[in-house]
Amino acid sequence: MAIETLPYPNALTDGQVTLRPHRTGDMEALAEAVRESVATVGRWQDWCHVGYTPMDAAAWIATCQKAWLMGEGHEFLVFDAATDALLGGMGVNHLNREHRFANLGYWVRESAQGQGVAARAGKLAVQFAFEAVRVSRLEIVAAHDNVPSRRTAERIGGIFEGILRNRLVLRNKPVDAAVYSVVSGDRL
Repeated sequence: MAIETLPYPNALTDGQVTLRPHRTGDMEALAEAVRESVATVGRWQDWCHVGYTPMDAAAWIATCQKAWLMGEGHEFLVFDAATDALLGGMGVNHLNREHRFANLGYWVRESAQGQGVAARAGKLAVQFAFEAVRVSRLEIVAAHDNVPSRRTAERIGGIFEGILRNRLVLRNKPVDAAVYSVVSGDRL
């Protein structure tokens, strides 16, 4: 069985936000962004906690780099295209090659929320997923009560497909999740 791997792309940008794969040198900025966002992102993501250290970031970066090289997922950091400030993360992950679909996940640091960052970055990631990864479907799964993430899914072009019972686990408790999809051929 051959591993289908993609080379790291040049930065993907729309002139306002830039996506690029994780680099080892990103660990301090990533840890700072995560710790800043505990009150918002941490509500929906167990990995986002007040004790998140640069070593946690380094471990995540290594995981992302390995997943990319093994063709298992494509995680990006999101940056401000003008200032190069780290704004969040965006990932095309949980790839199912047989049925050509993947998950699209995202988070934005608290100080950059409400500015359209995730929607802009999401559109770049969708294009990457369809053109480079060659999936035909992306799924966005958000906790039922995570209204900001659900609105972002819609801004990216996601079509609401339904509520799945106990689809996610947050703090060891199953929660219902809203599922959205973007399929190749949809107009973004």
